[in-house]
Amino acid sequence: MITETEFKLFQGYIARHCGIALGGEKIYLVDTRLRELLDETGSADFGSLYRLAVNDTSNQLRNRIVDAMTTNETLWFRDEHPFTILKEKLIPELAAQLRAGGRSRIRIWSAACSTGQEPYSIAMVVRDLCRTQSGLRPEHVEILASDISPTALSIAQAGRYDENSLKRGLPDELKSRYFRQDGPVRVVDDEIKRMVTFQKFNLQDVLDIRGRFDIVFCRYVAIYFSEDFKRTLYQGLARALEPGGYLLISAVENLREVCRDFEPLEYASGVCYRRT
Repeated sequence: MITETEFKLFQGYIARHCGIALGGEKIYLVDTRLRELLDETGSADFGSLYRLAVNDTSNQLRNRIVDAMTTNETLWFRDEHPFTILKEKLIPELAAQLRAGGRSRIRIWSAACSTGQEPYSIAMVVRDLCRTQSGLRPEHVEILASDISPTALSIAQAGRYDENSLKRGLPDELKSRYFRQDGPVRVVDDEIKRMVTFQKFNLQDVLDIRGRFDIVFCRYVAIYFSEDFKRTLYQGLARALEPGGYLLISAVENLREVCRDFEPLEYASGVCYRRT
């Protein structure tokens, strides 16, 4: 069992390298998720593993630790209302600007994409709208999907999902339209895959993200961060958005007292935030 002293070492290490703030009650989580690395590295205890990580100039062990501590819980069209907002308000609004010549593209960032359900859900919404919004074509929309976890990203890039994961929020109509059967799994169609670019990215580097976006999804990730890092994150996301751009966060989060760069807008029984 990890000792209190060893836990505090990893508590600080994990906060420094990925921003996750672990309370004292999470000692069991560190013990459970990092125990496999003890055997792999031949470490006698967690203190030895910590010293290896600190002295690992290749950062491979650091990446394994961060990957192990990352929570990859997700599902298709999670909470529904953000995708209703996207479908009924945000994309039609931006498509009208395309038709008027006020823009040449729409950029969307799924900032904690996990195993890919969120960005692929976004792509399916956009692809459906291309059938009804004149002048809107898939090539007009760029979707960047990023995550800190290499394991999650490899699953997302493969776009291969078993039936149990597909049952979590994916309507049968969309499963038939945008997935093909490949043995025991279904694979995301190439027309959807082509709309999404995946990239490994640490949200601690949010100020370094390239370009600006019209819409950012950053959902169910800030709940794991300290209040100080939340402020830094949302300020960075504001800078990453075009003026008037939109931020969608989870139903259990709000920007009150955290960032004043956004105004809340209620729509479809939910809230999105517009950069002021």
